[in-house]
Amino acid sequence: MTLGCTGLVDLSRGGPIKCPAGSEEKRRGLFVHSCYNKKSPASVRFLVLNELASIRIGNVTRKNARPYNPCEQKVEQAMATKPLQRKPEWLKIKLNTDDNFKDLKNMMRSKTLHTVCEEAKCPNIHECWANRTATFMILGDICTRACRFCAVKTGLPTELDLQEPERVADAAAQMGLKHCVVTSVARDDLKDGGATIFAETIRAVRSKVPFCGVEVLIPDFMGDEASLQIVMDAKPDILNHNIETVERMSDHVRAKAKYSRSLELLARAKKMNPDIPTKSSIMIGVGEEWDEILQTMDDLRRHDCDIMTIGQYLQPTRKHLAVEKYYTPEQFALLKEEGMKRGFKHVESGPLVRSSYHAHEQVRSASQTSAP
Repeated sequence: MTLGCTGLVDLSRGGPIKCPAGSEEKRRGLFVHSCYNKKSPASVRFLVLNELASIRIGNVTRKNARPYNPCEQKVEQAMATKPLQRKPEWLKIKLNTDDNFKDLKNMMRSKTLHTVCEEAKCPNIHECWANRTATFMILGDICTRACRFCAVKTGLPTELDLQEPERVADAAAQMGLKHCVVTSVARDDLKDGGATIFAETIRAVRSKVPFCGVEVLIPDFMGDEASLQIVMDAKPDILNHNIETVERMSDHVRAKAKYSRSLELLARAKKMNPDIPTKSSIMIGVGEEWDEILQTMDDLRRHDCDIMTIGQYLQPTRKHLAVEKYYTPEQFALLKEEGMKRGFKHVESGPLVRSSYHAHEQVRSASQTSAP
């Protein structure tokens, strides 16, 4: 394989070098070439493309990759060398690959659809798919951000698929869903962040499955109010945006997202349509303190968030954030009590809870709580 490179920097020397043949891997939307020392194969020097660089492998040329942050490299290397902790007994799950699971997987592939269940390596995928429920992930399967907890692929997104809303609606109809959850990768490359496709998906599902509730789990749209308005105008049954972690850990855990921006989005959504319940989620076990979890609850309630979900963070691979603590089921039960004390209409709290886990039950519980 012949590799020709321009504008590459050897971080160990701080200057341009000539690239030998080697392998390329896609990292955080960048193209990083690993250069191995012949005398010591274990030592690796990372060669990084600058903004105007291009990399050519065979007949393919990639251009305009973003610059790589050497600080991020050090963090990732440290995380990769930290040993994985053994999971406690309560996190062991039963794999279920029955006919429902296989049928649903085949259907998703036949309609060229993605699910966050697969892309984010959700621990509940076997349970949910066996019950013929799934969370659709629109706008492709490549995210423009690189959050340190998330297993979804990061890179340069593919072209926008304008037919995707109709295929999601067809799948929802085929599954006979009563509650449909739609999320997406972050698409900071789009002017509206993908808000229009969210809105079209809501309308398409409503058209083909009239009695199906539609919940959307949206990115922050970089704080753009007009993009949020596009989604709210389509009137989802639930507007979900995850704050993910406590304020102190936010910059460390999330890429580009801001704790205050997430709170502001939830407050804006409630002002745009007070009748649409808002929802948010945090994962715990990344280094937060108990009091910080309670403070996050207070912050969400102060911004009129109605539903909260709390789950255990699980490290997808050695390259992601390490788990700092495993919380017990009893501690999750205490957090549920604390949340309900603060006025949430519903709190789903448990080791394997994820934002859309038992989503239809969350809606019913919240409705009963708010009923006179």
